[in-house]
Amino acid sequence: MDPIEPIHSEDGPQAPLPVGSTVLEQAVLSRLDEDKAQDIVLIDLKGKSPMADTMIIASGRSHRHVGALADHLQRTLKEQGLGKVKVSGLPHCDWVLLDAGDVIVHLFRPEVRAFYNIEKIWSVESGHRVDARA
Repeated sequence: MDPIEPIHSEDGPQAPLPVGSTVLEQAVLSRLDEDKAQDIVLIDLKGKSPMADTMIIASGRSHRHVGALADHLQRTLKEQGLGKVKVSGLPHCDWVLLDAGDVIVHLFRPEVRAFYNIEKIWSVESGHRVDARA
């Protein structure tokens, strides 16, 4: 699997869920899709970071949409018994971080997502990475 795999965009599904997705990943992706999150991206962190196995990034259309996405994710994971989620950024809803243990979810307003461009940080093809041996 590519480290960054687009799952969904405004135009509809671009790729099926990755093979071997965990119940937690599937619950998050399903909820985001149901709530019309935009440009959902799954980044596989296994072997790259000890903080989580997966990072999921998505956009909401407005402050209110981002807040609703975060609230619905919290409720869904609690109802399904998938653990308590730690949340940061809810007061402003420009960038909301949900830490569900093995899965970290970043929810952005589109212009904030474009500014921080965290997908590029985790991208293997990033032009900013330099081989230390060179």
